[in-house]
Amino acid sequence: MSLETNKQLVADFFAHFGRKDVQGALDMMTADATWWIGGKPALFPLCGLKTKAEIGELLNSLVPGTKDGLKITPKAMVAEGSKVACEAESYGVLGNGRTYNNEYHFLVEVRDGKIAAVKEYLDTMHTADVLKG
Repeated sequence: MSLETNKQLVADFFAHFGRKDVQGALDMMTADATWWIGGKPALFPLCGLKTKAEIGELLNSLVPGTKDGLKITPKAMVAEGSKVACEAESYGVLGNGRTYNNEYHFLVEVRDGKIAAVKEYLDTMHTADVLKG
């Protein structure tokens, strides 16, 4: 796949969350895909390495309950080889009424036209604050 095709795949992948379509995003991932969230799991259990099934469970517990989806907007992308680096911003009103507006750096690995791995760097303090209430 071309670098531009890989970048479009990543943009399309994140667009599913704005439509509350977690399954659509999961369908774009390889069977053995992983998703790593930066931070210390002992301090914040959402962090660490997750399987596709584990991240699916996590996303399904958050995204469908949002008011209008969790919009993840890519701000800049750089691609090299099978990897896409993506700076992004999210926005969504969660089921608890709190606004989730985070900034990220994602490193996404593409294999055979699917998402094989995601590394997510974000403001874990903001996430913990918004999810607690």
